Amino acid sequence: MANLTYTTAIVVIPPEECWAAIQAIRQQHDSKFRRWMPHITLVYPFRPVDDFPVLHEPLTAAVARLPAFDLTLAEFNTFHHRRGYTIWLKPEPHEPLAELHEVLVKMSLGERSTSRGGRFQPHLSVGQVQGKEEMHRLVEELQAAWKPVNFRVDRASLIWRRDPPDDVFRVAEEIPLAHEFVNDKASP
Repeated sequence: MANLTYTTAIVVIPPEECWAAIQAIRQQHDSKFRRWMPHITLVYPFRPVDDFPVLHEPLTAAVARLPAFDLTLAEFNTFHHRRGYTIWLKPEPHEPLAELHEVLVKMSLGERSTSRGGRFQPHLSVGQVQGKEEMHRLVEELQAAWKPVNFRVDRASLIWRRDPPDDVFRVAEEIPLAHEFVNDKASP
């Protein structure tokens, strides 16, 4: 297996015009707000940043057959951890993200994602909370105020960070998905 690090990842980043509502929640509830941009994790941990130049071409070729797709963030969900709960937005539909994840894992790590510890659950984390009652209250409050966010996924991003104190993730490379081409010429 490839040498992996927690200072890199492959993610889907929503367009910045979708960030305001997400970041308003994250700023209040997400302990990782400063380090991570809003994102859906595809592969983490990942290969060292020094491998990115070598990986760009094969990753681009691997996802070139996958079409760009639309996602909706409409529903909040949770993961339970020993110390509390992570609250996240559920990207729908699930299938194109799962396919993208599988292709990227196989190409970059040389293995299937199921061999890395289980089923892939795409999510966009927005916060953490302690206690079951507080989790239910917060999810209900967030869901009642939430207006669904829709965006087009046309790339995956390879991101990296330094060690603290400058440990904010940055985009290093973008891996484009296939784009549909529209024929604007009128028929004769």
